[in-house]
Amino acid sequence: MNYENILSEQQNSIVTISINRPSKLNALNKATIQELHEAFKDVDGDPNVKVIIITGSGEKAFVAGADISEFANFSVAEGGQLAAQGQAMLFDYVANLSTPVIAAINGFALGGGLELAMSAHFRIASDNAKMGLPEVSLGVIPGYGGTQRLPELVGKGRAMELIMTGGMIDANAALTYGLVNHVTTLEELLPFTQKIATKIARNSSVAIASAIASINAGYEDGENGYDTEITEFGRCFGTADFKEGTQAFLEKRKPEFPGI
Repeated sequence: MNYENILSEQQNSIVTISINRPSKLNALNKATIQELHEAFKDVDGDPNVKVIIITGSGEKAFVAGADISEFANFSVAEGGQLAAQGQAMLFDYVANLSTPVIAAINGFALGGGLELAMSAHFRIASDNAKMGLPEVSLGVIPGYGGTQRLPELVGKGRAMELIMTGGMIDANAALTYGLVNHVTTLEELLPFTQKIATKIARNSSVAIASAIASINAGYEDGENGYDTEITEFGRCFGTADFKEGTQAFLEKRKPEFPGI
């Protein structure tokens, strides 16, 4: 599929999706959110894809925020609809994908950009990265899940401070906070991320999907993560991947998971 605002490239079982609006510092507009949804949906349905990397094109920005010009004159109802549609179409959608998503944060990840990165299953940042949720400086709050995912990742107090000050933190602070898992040089960001993605791709995609569902359940209202874990654990026993994994272990060889 041809896209105007993103690039999608597959190497072996790893797909890298890049937001490609360098003149706008890769800011998210409606069209880009729609294209990202379509790209993630297409890739998640491909059994040959084991890991997705999301990043920004160029060296300056992952995503510098939302395209403010699109909603500056919205009404209360339109603002609520904007958040609801964005969360359903992209941010919650990514968080609940069965294919693991890694955010490779290069440069600025602000507002909707940081919210997109937080929707990924984990994050790796280059040493020039700057992260923040500056929405209150515009008279609004994060609307794409930022007030929920940031406290989950860094704790309530740090999230309160970051959101209320509208400030930015650098990559090393983000590492200390637990917002990102690793910090690399800009040059090593994608190779390092691809190395981790390759390790993930060697494992059972079916088991990984079950692990994602179980972990996410522990953060959802009305869900019991332990119960979900029990259900998903049992479900794994009926998969070809489980049979292959256990047989390979007993035969002292590397497994070749069929992904079913």
